[in-house]
Amino acid sequence: MMKNMSKDGKKIILVTGGAGFIGANLIERLVKDPNNKVISLDNYFTGSEENHIEGVTYINGHTRDISKLITESPDILYHLGEYSRVAQSMEEPEVVWDLNILGTCAVLEFLRKHPDCKLVYAGSSTKFAGARADGIEGKDLSPYTWAKATNTDLVRNYGEWYGLKYATVYFYNVYGPRERAGKYGTVIEIFKQKMLAGEPLEVRMPGTQRRTYTHVSDTVDGLILAAEKGHGDGYGISSSKSFTILEVAKLFGGEIVMLPERKTSRPSSLVDTAAMESIGWKETQSLEEYIKDFLKQLKK
Repeated sequence: MMKNMSKDGKKIILVTGGAGFIGANLIERLVKDPNNKVISLDNYFTGSEENHIEGVTYINGHTRDISKLITESPDILYHLGEYSRVAQSMEEPEVVWDLNILGTCAVLEFLRKHPDCKLVYAGSSTKFAGARADGIEGKDLSPYTWAKATNTDLVRNYGEWYGLKYATVYFYNVYGPRERAGKYGTVIEIFKQKMLAGEPLEVRMPGTQRRTYTHVSDTVDGLILAAEKGHGDGYGISSSKSFTILEVAKLFGGEIVMLPERKTSRPSSLVDTAAMESIGWKETQSLEEYIKDFLKQLKK
């Protein structure tokens, strides 16, 4: 039983990145429980006020200032508020350092002052990618991949050093409502927007990069289960079926243009959902059905 409660007896849940894609979908689920008091901390780097949900307290601020901005003692802290693009991070390593290293260090220090709070940390599955032909490991591909791998180590160590309660989850190419396109966007929404604009779908060579794609509702299921039952590292939240990026583009059925390979291209990531399934998680959505539904709407 969690010890911290608000004055009205509600469980206090803090979500960093609560105005972002996954954070907003998580919050939408959390506020359905009348026993939850939900607070979002977001600096709106990629978050949007369009994702605000009624009944939530929204605080605009950087995670490095969490101890100043959050005056209550949460029961659960979902830490989703980090920079999350592999290739783009090559262009702005200083932003990655600011958001992912300084910000997360401050979050862990905040937790050290609130030892009854349980952390659910969103790690990056890129650290599981095997070495490329040139020997570079997945965790060393870019400032983003390095920072996220470093942070999962730091979370684990804080847990050991200070007896903090935590569960680390790993996302795999999440898609669904509130997904965004653009330079900080995700591939499924980028392809959707290209189709809506009547533009060709751009695929990075060689096109055989294989990934799994997980619906945001399944991802939220995993986050909530990790908060309730997860202990430690290793909770992969992933669909069981994988696709090459070229196969995904072909599911949309539009014109395809091949682009040069990036330095940050990587082999497939190892997907291990055993820990997540052991606490009751199972996938309920499929990428094929999601794209079929989108194409039906597009025809209308």
